[in-house]
Amino acid sequence: MSIDVLRVLKSRRTRLIICALFFGALIVWLNFRDHRLRSAKESQASGAHCDDGIGAAKSLAAAASDPIASASEAAWAPKINESASPGPAPAGMVWIPGGHFWMGADEPHWQDAKPWHRVYVDGFWMDRTEVTNEQFAEFVKATGYVTVAERKPRAEDYPGAIPENLIAGSVVFTPPQRPVELYDHFQWWSYVAGANWRHPEGPVSDIKSRMNHPVVHIAYEDAIAYCKWAGKRLPTEAEFEFASRGRLDRKRYDWGDELRPGGKTMANTFQGHFPDTNTGEDGYKATAPVASFPANGFGLFDMSGNVWEWTSDWYRPDYYAMLAARGEEAVNPKGPADSFDPNEPGRAKRVHRGGSYLCTDQYCSRYAAGGRGKGEPDTGTNHLGFRCVKEGK
Repeated sequence: MSIDVLRVLKSRRTRLIICALFFGALIVWLNFRDHRLRSAKESQASGAHCDDGIGAAKSLAAAASDPIASASEAAWAPKINESASPGPAPAGMVWIPGGHFWMGADEPHWQDAKPWHRVYVDGFWMDRTEVTNEQFAEFVKATGYVTVAERKPRAEDYPGAIPENLIAGSVVFTPPQRPVELYDHFQWWSYVAGANWRHPEGPVSDIKSRMNHPVVHIAYEDAIAYCKWAGKRLPTEAEFEFASRGRLDRKRYDWGDELRPGGKTMANTFQGHFPDTNTGEDGYKATAPVASFPANGFGLFDMSGNVWEWTSDWYRPDYYAMLAARGEEAVNPKGPADSFDPNEPGRAKRVHRGGSYLCTDQYCSRYAAGGRGKGEPDTGTNHLGFRCVKEGK
């Protein structure tokens, strides 16, 4: 066989190999794309978080399935402290007696809420409701405080940003006009200039008729400032979960195992087709006045739904596994020493709790008991607020 014929054959073989590799890669990519689309349509199976896309929106603008392993652990029973409150209740607060409880959840796709682990918390006072617009307005009037969303972003915090784009504002949920794929968060999250606690949807909105609604667009720094003024603090994640469960042991919701016991709506969440159509079957398409739904077993309102609430803990998806690995009950845990979010490495986040009016089984159902949220400390949204606690001493 001549050298020229060999060259032709090698050239043809090379082209065939290249073509085969190209079409093989194309098939793999198409399969991946289709899988991603299917996963987005069934995003509950991915354990989606309400904060997915929030940080990016702001930046662009400027364990095992059966975690209770041993028989001895399975026999361990929670116990509510029997101690009475240490005195008269501070205005608007409820005594939470503390005690021993199972913390976590067994939702199949909430890997960051596993495993179940034993926790003890001391008693404490807790705000009966989320902090309202009226209460926050009193704080601002007394102190002159300016929230993070009302301040112009600093150029050093956003390297490369166009100076004229550094405008005060916040991240707002804006439902699209039609159904969209759920992997594209920019379809419903956007940075809105002029959005803040006084103007929840932007400059054309106000809170005149919403003074008894929870204050929103609150960054972590804002919540801390209010707590200090009020002589209180933010709850730890463990305190929040103990309080939210309202004396119930390992139930799916704060009120039991049924979403709507007897057909009764128990929390302000999302009904309809997410994110484009909220039918408002529970009476509200956005925030509701505090205490619009039944209180839990401790007399606390809206520990589930309405707005997400800040806690003092840093977020790590493996924190519960770290506690469980110690093999002993965690006493008054205050969260990990640092933060890590595998979805956005390098962005430190604090834990949110309770879910919001945007929670739905179609996307993020973390209003259920044990559900964990997360967010960057400098970022507020129109579905994020807070409540305070106070030492029992």
